[in-house]
Amino acid sequence: MEIAQFCARANILVLLLALFCSPCKFIQSPMGLDPLNFHQNTNTASMDFGRIHFSFPSAILRPKSPADISLLLSFLSGSSFSEVTVAARGAGHSIYGQAQALDGIVIEMDAMPSNIEVHRKGEGEVDVSYVDVSGGALWIELLEESLKHRLAPRSWTDYLYLSIGGTLSIGGISGQAFKYGPQISNVLQLDVVTGKGEVVTCSPTKSSELFYSVLGGLGQFGIITSARILLQEAPEKVKWVRAFYDDVQTFTQDQELLISMPNLVDYVEGFIVLNDQSLNSFTTAFPAHLHFAPEFHSEGRSKVYYCIEYAVHDHSSKDINTDQVVEEVSRQMRNLPSQLYTVEVSYYDFLNRVRMEEMSLRSAGLWEVPHPWLNMFVPKSGISEFIDLLLENISAEEFEGPVLIYPVLRDKWDRNTSMVLPDAADDQVVYIVGMLRSTNQDSCPADCLQNLLQTNLRITGAASDAGAKQYIPHHSSPAGWFSHFGRHWNRFAGRKAQFDPLGILAPGQGIFSRRSVSSS
Repeated sequence: MEIAQFCARANILVLLLALFCSPCKFIQSPMGLDPLNFHQNTNTASMDFGRIHFSFPSAILRPKSPADISLLLSFLSGSSFSEVTVAARGAGHSIYGQAQALDGIVIEMDAMPSNIEVHRKGEGEVDVSYVDVSGGALWIELLEESLKHRLAPRSWTDYLYLSIGGTLSIGGISGQAFKYGPQISNVLQLDVVTGKGEVVTCSPTKSSELFYSVLGGLGQFGIITSARILLQEAPEKVKWVRAFYDDVQTFTQDQELLISMPNLVDYVEGFIVLNDQSLNSFTTAFPAHLHFAPEFHSEGRSKVYYCIEYAVHDHSSKDINTDQVVEEVSRQMRNLPSQLYTVEVSYYDFLNRVRMEEMSLRSAGLWEVPHPWLNMFVPKSGISEFIDLLLENISAEEFEGPVLIYPVLRDKWDRNTSMVLPDAADDQVVYIVGMLRSTNQDSCPADCLQNLLQTNLRITGAASDAGAKQYIPHHSSPAGWFSHFGRHWNRFAGRKAQFDPLGILAPGQGIFSRRSVSSS
């Protein structure tokens, strides 16, 4: 073993002994070495966007390179520190503590340099445009850099201040998914550090089992340190359209009509409009005055409405009249009379639209608050029943936050990845439903929050029995995880045994238990 490597491993041993064996938890590096940048101010790593679970780690690692992560995991996989677990943290946007590690080590991925290298088709031997980007970089950073080359990824999330490695570990979905699939369907190559500390470059043709395991793998098999993502020509502008409905069946039928037109439409989402607050929450970024004054109470009963949102890209290099496209598409829709609105915005502003909503929520004190979110994949055959279930279990008048609902196509998902969809194979269409609630801590104290979480459990329980699956899943028992993965459980567990046999990684998910070297 080289002297530098020996010293580094010895330094880790001393650090871990200090962290996990010393009452005072004082870190001191031997011989003045500090190959790993450990910190003990763990407050930020003990919380996430959900602000529901708070698990304090014993230390934070801020790596300078993938080698630092490999050094730590290699040591742990061969040491007697049988209780130490490790979680990778990107932008901290988890909801239920998925990126936390109680009494373990949290790796803050934003500490590594945000390297972003764009490669355009036709340059040298490049046969397709792509970008190599660090796992800790944010999607907004990738967007800004790729647009300098008039290129952009094909598939996005609604909110862009998320890490590359974070969204690729869960799926990554937005209104482009019906056309291009989720973000994990648009990855060409990954650099990964496995739970054993191995540094592996993987792709569909090289170490493919690890490649597909990590995509949508909930952080269980390895830590993504770099990704190669497919790019396409970026449009300059976007025609952004919203249309309102008062009938759920017409609403879903028109959404399915739109996703059947991938040659015309580039983005499709939708919302349930529950009250004035929910109407305002998703119109903040839409730069047009809406002459929509819904009656949420009619004849003594609550009434809800629905909104379809779709977009058409405007490329100056392509001979496409986007006004004509919007007219052609909208003519086939059956929205409420005079309730269709169209605006033109830059491509950047369209993709970054949720940022304005974030600023609005921050100003109202509704950003750094608990977020008891619920995200589900629902088969087409059960979407009407699911909407009924949702409305039966929430108070439409008091609900704070948007409720998203839109369809995607099953065949745009690569079934080799670890992400699971509902098993209803006869339903080519699958709906994504996101109940993105914010709670005002003044009006909803701890007992209120617990009631909302119980409501989520009732909804997920009934929906799962009917074949739905959680997106960004959270289960409190092994039985829940076994049911979630269903017929894919053996493959998932086998991948864990292969790439993280000691169960070191991602303890916050609560899927597998930590094992010692002697029991492996």
